[in-house]
Amino acid sequence: MLDTRLTPSTRRLLLLVGLAVPVGLTAGGAAYLLIRTISLITHIVFYGDVAWGSIPPISDLDPSPRLPIAAAIGALIIAIIARVAPIIRGHGIPEAMEAVLRRDSRIAPRTAIAKPLTAAIAIGTGGPFGAEGPIIVTGGAIGSLAGQILKVTPSERKILLASGAAAGMAATFGAPLAAILLAIELLLFELSVRSLIPLTVATSIAGGIHSAVFGNGPLFDAPRHDYAGLDKLPVYAVLGLMSGLVAVVIARGLFRAERSFRSSRISIFWHPLIGSLVFATIGLLVPRSLGVGYNVIDDVLAGQLTLIPLAAVLVAKMVSWWVALGSGTSGGTLAPVLLMGASFGGVFAIIALHIIPGLNISEGAFAMVGMAAVFGAATGAPLTAMVFVLEITRDFEVVLPLMLATVLSALVFSVLSDETIYTEKLSRRGIRVGNELVADSLRTTAVADVMNRLVDSVSPDDTVGHVADRILRGDHGAFPVVDAEGRCLGMVTRRDLLTEEHPRDAPVSQVTSSDLVRVGPKASLVDAMQVMAQEDVTHIPVIDDGVIVGICTRADIVRSRSDELALERLEPGWLAPVVQRRSRVGRRIIVVGNQSLGGQALAAELERRVALEPFSRFHIVVPLPVGGDLTAARERLENQLGLLDDLGPPTAHKRSEDRSKSSNFGSASMKKYIVGTPSKMVTRCCSIKPIVSTASKRSFRISLPPKKKTPFITTLPYTCEHGSAE
Repeated sequence: MLDTRLTPSTRRLLLLVGLAVPVGLTAGGAAYLLIRTISLITHIVFYGDVAWGSIPPISDLDPSPRLPIAAAIGALIIAIIARVAPIIRGHGIPEAMEAVLRRDSRIAPRTAIAKPLTAAIAIGTGGPFGAEGPIIVTGGAIGSLAGQILKVTPSERKILLASGAAAGMAATFGAPLAAILLAIELLLFELSVRSLIPLTVATSIAGGIHSAVFGNGPLFDAPRHDYAGLDKLPVYAVLGLMSGLVAVVIARGLFRAERSFRSSRISIFWHPLIGSLVFATIGLLVPRSLGVGYNVIDDVLAGQLTLIPLAAVLVAKMVSWWVALGSGTSGGTLAPVLLMGASFGGVFAIIALHIIPGLNISEGAFAMVGMAAVFGAATGAPLTAMVFVLEITRDFEVVLPLMLATVLSALVFSVLSDETIYTEKLSRRGIRVGNELVADSLRTTAVADVMNRLVDSVSPDDTVGHVADRILRGDHGAFPVVDAEGRCLGMVTRRDLLTEEHPRDAPVSQVTSSDLVRVGPKASLVDAMQVMAQEDVTHIPVIDDGVIVGICTRADIVRSRSDELALERLEPGWLAPVVQRRSRVGRRIIVVGNQSLGGQALAAELERRVALEPFSRFHIVVPLPVGGDLTAARERLENQLGLLDDLGPPTAHKRSEDRSKSSNFGSASMKKYIVGTPSKMVTRCCSIKPIVSTASKRSFRISLPPKKKTPFITTLPYTCEHGSAE
């Protein structure tokens, strides 16, 4: 019979889906109000009438003193509102990201009103901004507010915030797929079924509102072009590389403008006024730099502008946007960056046609590709840029050159700039933003894969004194109490034995905690971490069918990351033997040591050897007597090798004061051998066999392969000698 009971996680998912519906509706309505408010203010200020429709173009108007006056008044209103709601300064996306990363996705409710209002005032009075940043913050604030009213987790509130942000963008531009990708790349930093379903529901509803209110057509008319295939790709590749340079200029110019205003002695209240006067002055000279510029993008895509007007639009829009946004005025980034990218693509196409007259390329197609390439690089969201440009133009014939140019542009930008226009502000505040979506190994790794199967336990009949002595010696901080049948009766910890007075001859079962915290071998490491955090413990017994099968510690969980890091280590390819024969290779030196490896003394000896033979290869082996604790020895060796790397001498190009940062001993290489019982351990360069193995005296014989004259360094406090070749 089908089990229809809902799990707790399923119920939470249904709650998120139910909340996504009103969030999508509200964000869609907010986008509609924002567009109409911008239109209303523009009509009142520049046309002298009252109209409630699409945003009218400002670039078609004749230059008039009305522009600087209106811009100054709008800037003063924004400065007054900014005193009450400082979050309205700038384009808003970094603030939304900061809310996710630092404030448990909490955005003040007043932001949902203050941000769109100030953006409408700034754009309506001629500001060179777009509406996407403000509507993303507004939608995010709506989703965050829903997550603050109801009882949800911070992770669920983050999903609601991202859903509202994506819904606002979808309702504004009619690009739901790009809105989902933008939310994933910049806000969620994850991709799971739990986050994707509410995100898609809210975005779909908001996209439907856009279709109902603004129509189903594309935002921009796609240009006519003939993309023939491979013969044009090299030219688009060059466009992508050059677009990366343009994106770097755009980002660094914005950073410099913001830095100039921050270091200015003028009160922050007057910064928006200064920015408004600058963009208004530029707008009098180049009217196409004013407003959102949708009509100008259409002209560029249609190839209606020649070289000089295109270059003028590119430079004027860039400078006015730098100063206006850097001054702290409320506005977005997407539309200005799209216009700059389209203008550069058109300039590039015209110059390329002059250099190679028979190239037969479309200026509009290059402008479209330039939009995606510059936007994707400057924002650090190339996948979003590709999908967004394809959605707003509905032209899929240019998808191949658009993809190639966008990733090449992002490559150039990543080489030349560490921060994007969205992350630089956060970096200055000490907030690190990850730029990779990777699977969490802690969720995919089972406890059985990392637990210690050699359980060091105590019997319920052991005395309190005996167990306390073991804890004081530092063997472990806690022991499972296991009966003769292997069943775990509980845990005895340092706290149980040392915080209260107990008779030393009393059985340890009297102080054993019967409220056993446990985890199963099939549980994920995330589950184990949650249990450790909730119960404030560092060791958890792993129980299977009532029998203890291992111990999982915090150190085991941390060590599990080594498998993930190993995926980034270089591995020798098929050509490695050929390359090695042609390269300088020094002698192999065996380092034989105990589990402490000698510390600084060994590092000094290795430094001396490297000075004599820079290309030496060190093989570190640690013999372990029969019956030794293999797991503990391996753990201590790993820790000591990490310390040894930190103590390593400098490479040839490093200064002596950088010694602590070196990890490869110059040109030498280091390879560690897994610790094993000497009677069973055989390595590629030698085998180690015990001669004597007692508690008071230990000595080992190193047997080298025939015709191998391998020197060795020893830090052992006992005998270690060469043996005959075998």
